[in-house]
Amino acid sequence: MTTKFKRFDFAAHLTDEDDIANYLEAVVAEGDPALTIAALSDIARARNMSKLARDAKLTREGLYKALSPEGNPSFATVSKIAGALGFRISLQPTPRG
Repeated sequence: MTTKFKRFDFAAHLTDEDDIANYLEAVVAEGDPALTIAALSDIARARNMSKLARDAKLTREGLYKALSPEGNPSFATVSKIAGALGFRISLQPTPRG
């Protein structure tokens, strides 16, 4: 008997704003930029990619490209996407020790 697995899709489990905020907060805390971009992609797919592209003033194709694993979005693009999703980017000092 062969077991078949489906690819896990975070977007399908991001059903409310608290889930989305908690997910993004946890991912950003990891400090991995590629993981943060992947999380923004998950959130974008959980919402409406076309509407997000309009709100971020990007083309839909440009948004997909920026959020793809091969994408390398600029800080300005990430900031536009975050803003269109209802988030703001902030920097906080880390404890020195």
